[in-house]
Amino acid sequence: MTDIALFHSVLGVRAGITDAATRLRADGHRVLIVDQYGGRSFDDYDDAGRFVEQVGFPELMRRAVQAVQDLPDGFIAAGFSNGGGMAEHVATQRPCRGVLMLSGALPVSMLGAQGWPAAVPAQIHYSEHDPFRSQEWIDAVVGDAHAAGASIEVFDYPGSGHLFTDPSLPQEYDEAATTLLWRRVLAFCRALGD
Repeated sequence: MTDIALFHSVLGVRAGITDAATRLRADGHRVLIVDQYGGRSFDDYDDAGRFVEQVGFPELMRRAVQAVQDLPDGFIAAGFSNGGGMAEHVATQRPCRGVLMLSGALPVSMLGAQGWPAAVPAQIHYSEHDPFRSQEWIDAVVGDAHAAGASIEVFDYPGSGHLFTDPSLPQEYDEAATTLLWRRVLAFCRALGD
């Protein structure tokens, strides 16, 4: 069992985030859902993107670090979509035991970090044809992690859904891929648990 900070996607806290927290808690973990939007959520990626532009990525990064200030060192930082970048950022600011990037990974240089946190293991999960996927960014994260002596796994899933684990997004949701993703994520969290 461990503490997990869970960062939402660009769409905000939706069913996919609460479902993720439920799965992690059922496996014995303590989960903090970080709501960077103050209760606001979106159904449309363009609307969500405009909101993120208004708030600004630096402000979201500040909110991410502030939200985990009461967690003890050694938590797992996890996030979907933009939340994957937030999880990475937090791991460069606080001692974490692992990072989970779910449909979102950014080169740490884009987050203003000098490098990946030393020896902090990670997983990246994406659908193969996710319209927001950047293989160049994924490769950069893998390179940064390896340079820091960290183990990192990249898992690809068939399909094109961005938030393919969110059952409230029927055009993206993939039940088989979701089941496989959670098998891998829960194994990662158990391996890093207390």
